[in-house]
Amino acid sequence: MARQTQIRAQMKDGAAEVRVRVTHPMETGQRVDRNTKKKIPAHYIQKMTFALNGKQVAVTDLGPAISKDPLVGVRLKGAKAGDKVTVTWNDNMGESGSAEAIIK
Repeated sequence: MARQTQIRAQMKDGAAEVRVRVTHPMETGQRVDRNTKKKIPAHYIQKMTFALNGKQVAVTDLGPAISKDPLVGVRLKGAKAGDKVTVTWNDNMGESGSAEAIIK
């Protein structure tokens, strides 16, 4: 299934505020399907990486406790308007995605 990755980046108080939302089920592996009575397999984002102008500046480790369609935010010091922010992510099922934005 295609996942949508949305990113916004804007300057605020001398740093870039970057927000990323990924359309993702984020299943813990603990829920049971009502129809089949079987556990729904775990399916969650493991890692999200942020790059500023091609240089990695932040890495987040996520896991099954994060909500569906997670919204992740970071503040990047040293960034300026016009810089390019790229985010990439991968999950425990081998899916991945990325998005980029120019800081406003």
